Amino acid sequence: MAIAADPQTRTVALIGNPNTGKSTVFGALSGVQQRVGNYPGVTVEKKTGRMTIGDRRWTLIDLPGTYSLAPRSPDEMVAVDVLLGRRADTPGPDAVLCVVDATNLERNLYLVSQVLELGRPAVVALTMTDLAEERGVAIDLDRLRDRLGGVPVVPVQAHRRKGLDALKAALAEAADRPPAVVESPFPEPFREEVAALEAWLAERRPGGPPLPRYLVERLLLDLSGYLEGVVAQVDPAELHDRVVSSRARLAEAGCPVPAVEAMARYGWAAGVLDGVVSRPDQPRMTTGDRVDRVLTHRVWGTVIFVALMAMMFQAVFTWAGPAMDLIDAGVGWLAEAVEGAMAEGALRSLVVDGVIAGVGGVIVFLPQIFILFFFLGILEDCGYLARAAYLMDRLMTRLGLSGKSFIPLLSSFACAIPGVMATRVIEDRRDRMTTILVAPLMSCSARLPVYTLLIAAFIPPAAIGGVLSVQAATMVGLYSVGVVAAAGVAWALKRTVFRGPTPPFVMELPAYKWPSPRVVIFRMLDRGWSFVRRAGTIIVAVSVVMWALLYYPRLPEREADRYEQEVFALEAARERADDPDRVAELQARIAAIEARALGEQQRNSLLGRAGRMIEPAVRPLGWDWRIGAAALASFPAREVVVATLGVVFDIGTDVEGEEGASRLQSALREARWPDGRPLFSVPVALSIMVFFALCAQCVSTLAVIRRETNSWAWPAFSFAYMTALAYLGALLAYQLGSLLAA
Repeated sequence: MAIAADPQTRTVALIGNPNTGKSTVFGALSGVQQRVGNYPGVTVEKKTGRMTIGDRRWTLIDLPGTYSLAPRSPDEMVAVDVLLGRRADTPGPDAVLCVVDATNLERNLYLVSQVLELGRPAVVALTMTDLAEERGVAIDLDRLRDRLGGVPVVPVQAHRRKGLDALKAALAEAADRPPAVVESPFPEPFREEVAALEAWLAERRPGGPPLPRYLVERLLLDLSGYLEGVVAQVDPAELHDRVVSSRARLAEAGCPVPAVEAMARYGWAAGVLDGVVSRPDQPRMTTGDRVDRVLTHRVWGTVIFVALMAMMFQAVFTWAGPAMDLIDAGVGWLAEAVEGAMAEGALRSLVVDGVIAGVGGVIVFLPQIFILFFFLGILEDCGYLARAAYLMDRLMTRLGLSGKSFIPLLSSFACAIPGVMATRVIEDRRDRMTTILVAPLMSCSARLPVYTLLIAAFIPPAAIGGVLSVQAATMVGLYSVGVVAAAGVAWALKRTVFRGPTPPFVMELPAYKWPSPRVVIFRMLDRGWSFVRRAGTIIVAVSVVMWALLYYPRLPEREADRYEQEVFALEAARERADDPDRVAELQARIAAIEARALGEQQRNSLLGRAGRMIEPAVRPLGWDWRIGAAALASFPAREVVVATLGVVFDIGTDVEGEEGASRLQSALREARWPDGRPLFSVPVALSIMVFFALCAQCVSTLAVIRRETNSWAWPAFSFAYMTALAYLGALLAYQLGSLLAA
């Protein structure tokens, strides 16, 4: 049962097919008053918003895009339960807003027919009307409303904010009226079986609430058997026998399940649209069709796709610089202020070198995260990413996958967790499992701080051909490493573990439209805020743990006193010196002693001991124990490696470096092996970046793989093969880089 709604607030649920502009309508109605969470117990994203109509507040619930209300899993059941008011965490809607694409009414009305059967007041928001007009499609809105039983039909262009006032008025009016009465589209034999099953269930559930008629229909139509175990609350075996016998009688009556639903609903949609829609005898060539000739071209489309990706990464570097410098300066100022206000000791070191240095070292990359998702939001909202999926289908087929794998893989560039969850759209189990196992190879946003840190510190900013910088080219190369590795692993898996034919790829290309600034900005802010939340939780925790592992145990008191006495004597001599050269010499000696003391402390610490244990294994990669320890510490979340490096290299107190460079980049440049050789070089930086491009992403990703595969074997396999692949890739990068640099 749904929670009791606030009598002063009304609720409207938005539902529609994918690519109908539902998110744009939601963004236009709610503005910035949006919240994103998850429904308890499932992985479905819960998007809610607020709006005001007259003097009444409204809550908007943006349900996931779907072609049909035919639940076969807990995630798919969410939309049905919300619309029926059966979720304890969500108020039942006072009205349902069906977002319908005017260029594809027949298919969209399939979902509308299901919504109308739920018995809720409904309003139809007709989107893409400008594109329908361009194609010569005319729609009689008054007749369409009458055919739908009086359901209001409101044309809207949400990205231009046209029709929104009329849409709000229709929602307010619909919520005050009883729902439209629409005759069931199913044939008489099916309706009789539904009525009989409904009566049978009522007899076996005395005193219990009646099961909504729509769910009784779904019990007959759901061949997977999922609903039999979750909604009926009767003996499952007895119910199954009853349902099977009903289906047998329907088959004899010429109403086979589940085909009867498609025939009935599309037949109903055709009847509704008869005389409502008129089309030209010859389809018109639209602007979108002309653009598609180029963007989906085998050669030119690929060239444009690669160019767009290169431009995006170039912008990530060039546009983010000033904001990153500002954040870096703010973090440095805060560290100095706290250091000056606190007494020397463990607590000050924890705050300055642990928390501020760790979190600040990650937050500085927030501008790049914003820019990346700003561009991805534009490409997605304008309809281009679907073309990219179509373009990649030929490549996917060669790997044994279909184009349906492209969107989950593309989603993994943001984070592997939604990417893995997005594989649910892939019906073929072999393709789905293969996509799950290669999705973490896409470079997620957690890896971006590692890339940008090392690229900015060690890759020259020179331009290639006066257009693309070497830094941007390196970034493209790192993303390409993950893509190429994923292609190779997918090819191998589809010819060994998941051998089998590749299913055909069918995908709808959404109409082109101007991106909605509200939608793009909200998605960008949502991803950025998610990044900040991780910085404020897991990164703080890991930073504190890493600080403690580096801080304890302390040097023996005698040894620490010896270093302090040496520094004290040199500082006294520096105060007495008049010659500037002598002062500089003494200052250098003081810095060397402090560095030696710090190095001794770090080598003696718990993290230093763990790092030295694995140093023989990582030496062939060009790493010392500090880099190895940072790699170990980053397993909970890969962006933590930046925070760990900040703690390991003591950037909380070291603020020296080249003008304009960050404290951490300066510390990395100054790091040395015991024999005085620079620790970091271009081959070492490439080795680290390649390792992080290929290694398993984080604990959360492995947990999601376990949940999606229902087995710990596959996350264990994913971690093992990716770790081995990352080690080999880093080894090749360092050894080949060293040979070329020699």
